[in-house]
Amino acid sequence: MKERRLLILAAAAAVLVEGIAVASHLFLDTPGAATAAARNFLAALDPERRARAVFPFEGDERTRWHFIPPSQFERKGLPVKDMDPAQRALAHALLATAMSGQGYVKATTIMSLEAALKDLEGGRGPVRDPELYYFAIFGEPSDDGTWGLRVEGHHLSVHLTVAGGKVAAVAPAFLGANPAEVREGPRRGLRVLRGEEDLGRELVRSLDPERLRRALLPGEVPREIITGNARKAEPGPPAGIPAGDLTTEMAARLTRLIDAYARNLPGDVAARELARIDEAGFGKVRFAWAGGLERGQPHYYRIQGPTFLIEYDDVQNGANHIHCVWRGIGGDW
Repeated sequence: MKERRLLILAAAAAVLVEGIAVASHLFLDTPGAATAAARNFLAALDPERRARAVFPFEGDERTRWHFIPPSQFERKGLPVKDMDPAQRALAHALLATAMSGQGYVKATTIMSLEAALKDLEGGRGPVRDPELYYFAIFGEPSDDGTWGLRVEGHHLSVHLTVAGGKVAAVAPAFLGANPAEVREGPRRGLRVLRGEEDLGRELVRSLDPERLRRALLPGEVPREIITGNARKAEPGPPAGIPAGDLTTEMAARLTRLIDAYARNLPGDVAARELARIDEAGFGKVRFAWAGGLERGQPHYYRIQGPTFLIEYDDVQNGANHIHCVWRGIGGDW
C-alpha cells in the first residue's frame, strides 16, 4: 500500500503548510502539557469547586457521556458558569491541550453558538447557555500515573486519557453545530464544521456511478449518528466502498476528509492516529454515504477502518444541524 502511504504523508505535509494553528501543535508534548494544565486548573479551585470537578478514575462516570443539552442530560463536573475569571482562563488552557489549535477554535465557536441558537429559537426549547460546559477530571493528574479529562456540553464532548506519561485515548471526540450555517444576524455565513461537510460531499460527488452505488447505504437516511452516545463504538459490519477500490484522486479526497477530523486532535496524537490507519491498511478503510448529494439535502456518511470510526449526519432542522464524531475501535476512553 505504498501509494496510500504516500497519500497520507502528502496530506500531513499539506497540514503543515495550510494552518499555523495546526503546525504549532504538531510537536506538542500533549501528556506533559495536559498534566501541567490540569494541575494548574485544580490548584485554582477552592475545596467546594474541586469536589465538583474531580472524580475517581475507576467507575461509571468517566464513560458516561452525551452531546445533547444539559437540561436534557444531567452533567457532572464544574461548569464554566460557576468559575471565576481566573478559573475560566485555566479551564480553557486545559481544553486547549486536549485539542489542536484548529480543534480548540471549533470547540469554543460551538460553545458560542448557544447564544445564536437562543436568539434563533426566541427562548423556546431547551436552555441555551454558552457557559453550561462542564469540566471533569478523573483521578489525580501526574506525570507517570493514569488520569482523564472530559469537557462536555451541548454539541461538544472532548475526552483525554493519560497513562504512564502517554496519551492513551482522545475519543470519543464529538463536535456538533446548530445551526450548521448561521443564516441571519451579525454572524451570518458562519459554518464551524465547514470542512467536515464540504469535504465529504466533494468525495461522494467525485465517485463514478458504479463506485457511488457501492458506497450508498440502503434504506432511509439515519436521523442520528448510529453509535449515538454508546460507551463502546459498535457501528455494525463495515459498509460502503473500500479505499483500495478508489482511484488515486478519490483516495486523496478520502485522506483529506479523514485529516479534517484528525486535525482536531492534538498534533502529536493526530500523527499517531494517522500512522495507525496506515499500518492497519488504508485500503481497508470504507466510506459509506446516505441521502442527497446537494447542499441542503439530508445526508449522512461513515468512514470506518480497523482502528477508527468517523460518523457524520446533517438531517435535522432542514439539514442545517450537524453531528460528527471520531471514535477509536477498541480505543475509546
